[in-house]
Amino acid sequence: MAYLSEHKNSYDLVLLFLTLALIGIGLVMLYSSSSIMAQERFGDGMYFVKRQIVFALLGLAVLILSKNLPYVVYSRLVYVILGVTLLSLIIVLLPQVGHRVGGARRWLRFGPISIQPAEFAKLALIIYISYSLAKKKERVSELSVGYAPHLVVSAVFIGLVVMQPDLGTAITFAVLTFLLLFVAGVRLRYLLATGLAVIPLLALAIAQKGYRWERLLAFLNPWRDPSNTSFQLLHSLLALGTGGPLGVGLGSGQQKLFYLPEPHTDFILAVIGEETGIVGVSIVLLLYALLIYKGVKIALRAPERFGTYLAFGLTLAVGLQALINSAVVMGLLPTKGLPLPFISYGGSSLLTNLFAVGILLNISSYAREYSQGWHRGNWLSPKTRGRRSKANA
Repeated sequence: MAYLSEHKNSYDLVLLFLTLALIGIGLVMLYSSSSIMAQERFGDGMYFVKRQIVFALLGLAVLILSKNLPYVVYSRLVYVILGVTLLSLIIVLLPQVGHRVGGARRWLRFGPISIQPAEFAKLALIIYISYSLAKKKERVSELSVGYAPHLVVSAVFIGLVVMQPDLGTAITFAVLTFLLLFVAGVRLRYLLATGLAVIPLLALAIAQKGYRWERLLAFLNPWRDPSNTSFQLLHSLLALGTGGPLGVGLGSGQQKLFYLPEPHTDFILAVIGEETGIVGVSIVLLLYALLIYKGVKIALRAPERFGTYLAFGLTLAVGLQALINSAVVMGLLPTKGLPLPFISYGGSSLLTNLFAVGILLNISSYAREYSQGWHRGNWLSPKTRGRRSKANA
């Protein structure tokens, strides 16, 4: 850890600017998408915006704290973080404690504030896997050391999230685990075998819940049930189509007027598309692409394994969520309740994403002056890489 105390550089200010730009766009579009609905429900057109501003300020405080806290601290507290998060995922399932909304028990309520433990569990899982992979170093290629333990911990987290139920977040956990293990150099045949084994379980999870099956059918044929299961998707596509190249104008969208369900959360990108057009959506997606690029660059230049895996994991968490949300809004994936990072209304998502950016900023301050190049499993010794190349051939 001597490197961390002797080679402190400046923070990646471009990453910070990209994050603030997305938050700014989010607040503007949140007001545009929710003001009429908020006035109707709560008698205050600024209801959602005020709450989001509070969470944004709290999140920026968390960002500043995590930006200035050496990221190696998380490796020392990894099991405490893992234990507390695991406990919260169990507690939220208790009928007397967990707050139920729309048939799902995913929230813990503290007065007027609701917290979604699964959002924080995502960070805890990334921290644990990054720490464990870094500690095992060259032994990540061994089934019982580099693969099985991470699979077990991830499966426990995924199982608890599925019980809420929240299949979308559970799939995100699985993909994050798969990609982190792939980046670290775990044998590809282990990952592929697990992926094939999970497919029947995923099919069973979809078949067990009628609404999941209906959503899948609606995705395959949006016109099958336009007034019910396909309602969200069709109005999302209608909003995007109406927007055209430049949009109908900020605040002038029609689909948010009680046609598009949850226009301020899961489908806020559809409102952006209707009011600012392809240009507006392209700017938002470009900001995410640049943020992902900066995150990957920080990972490649991190001074040691834990920093590299942690930066990759945090970047993937934000990037995957943005990708899945955008794909759902555009009809490229079945409807799933995942917010658009930094833009959708939601305190837990905003807090955890700003926490993640703060950690990335801290890792960036220890970046090596020159990238040494990278490929999958690059932290392995040349001798070990040679052995693994022959074994995987």
